[in-house]
Amino acid sequence: MNRTKNICKTVVSIFAASLFITSCNEPGDVGMELLPSSDLVTVGNVVIKDEIKAFTFIDDSVSTDEAAFSLLGSMNDPVFGKTSIDLALQLRLASFPNFGTDPVIDSIKFYFYYNTVYGDTATTQRLKFYELSSSIDPDARYYDQVELSQMASTTPLAEYNFKPKVTLDSIYQDTLYQLVEVHLDHSLAQKLINADSLDMINNEAFLEYFKGLYIQSEQVDAGGAIVSLDLLPSSSFEGSGMVLYYRNDTVKKSKSYFVTSFSARVNSFKHDYSQTAFYQNMNQESVTDSLIYIQSTGGLQSKIFIPGLESWKDSSNIAVNKAELIFQVDTTASEFRKYPLPSQLLLTYISKTGQETLPRDHSFYQPYYGGYLYNDFTYRFNITQHFQSIINGENDNNGFYLTPYFKNNQMRRAVLKGSNSAQGIKFVITYSKVLQ
Repeated sequence: MNRTKNICKTVVSIFAASLFITSCNEPGDVGMELLPSSDLVTVGNVVIKDEIKAFTFIDDSVSTDEAAFSLLGSMNDPVFGKTSIDLALQLRLASFPNFGTDPVIDSIKFYFYYNTVYGDTATTQRLKFYELSSSIDPDARYYDQVELSQMASTTPLAEYNFKPKVTLDSIYQDTLYQLVEVHLDHSLAQKLINADSLDMINNEAFLEYFKGLYIQSEQVDAGGAIVSLDLLPSSSFEGSGMVLYYRNDTVKKSKSYFVTSFSARVNSFKHDYSQTAFYQNMNQESVTDSLIYIQSTGGLQSKIFIPGLESWKDSSNIAVNKAELIFQVDTTASEFRKYPLPSQLLLTYISKTGQETLPRDHSFYQPYYGGYLYNDFTYRFNITQHFQSIINGENDNNGFYLTPYFKNNQMRRAVLKGSNSAQGIKFVITYSKVLQ
């Protein structure tokens, strides 16, 4: 008898492995013709759809320090409402400054590079530059709601009208880097020239003397855009920084201060959804909708429940070959040609302690886990191992959260078909069953 059970388990394992390689994405019975009914194993599909519930929630507590790309700007999205993103950063010495005898200030300028624009390039934005009055720490953790304005002087060093633009390389059609030059107030240049030698002996001392810059994006009434800044140096350019131009007698000189990988770089994200169509249903689980909303930069996430998964614990002689959760983009509501969709989403589950946790499928192999945007405008997640852990009693079925994969260094959003939509969320389970 034990030998028979072992044979059955072996057949299930071998067949499950082969099905994983050749499995079909379309719902319906698959593989039934592969084995006659008198054999040991049958294969079937279950599509769960109508029972799924999805809601739109604020996605808060997103870390914003030292991201791969810093963001800046403001926009008034016709679907997602208002967003404004500010930036604080440190500038470091490359060498000990020596301004010579009787230096005369010509100008002081801040330069930054960008090559990605998300939104409307026709709208002029207004940026305000301030000196930081409180230090920011590259080793500290900062989150999306940090009030950077409270860490800065109230006297602006500059106000700059900024209209983002996109220029393509004529040969390769790549987006070219754009350089922005901002003239800062002479008072900052005078402060730097007047610094005591002990204030410039090293970067630790210098950052106590000059703590950095805060750049504020004034909220636009309509249109607008968010730009991704390339602050750090690369093989293509020296990176963003500040240059003090001066002269001794008639000799023109300059001193540069750079943003480096050791510089603290902190964004703050602010969103206003009060005028959106989904505002009344946000952050509650009482009303399901035909649409759900996903947005990066500490914006929006979806909370998803699939009732009844734990009941599979009672299914004897069942092996799960594949469990795939599928989301469909609403291409009309998303306006994806004007607002590019996230290239990948992130699905986490709610643990027994209420924490957001990555399913084990994610650590197993990234392409296996998925979450990428497909050509049919779907996002698909293979959560076979996580579903099996629910069946085994290792995890509870407390629901999931869905967000953009890149939360803090890329502006993206999407409208997905929700619970009440005919093309809504699907959970497709392909299984093998040992016949008794």
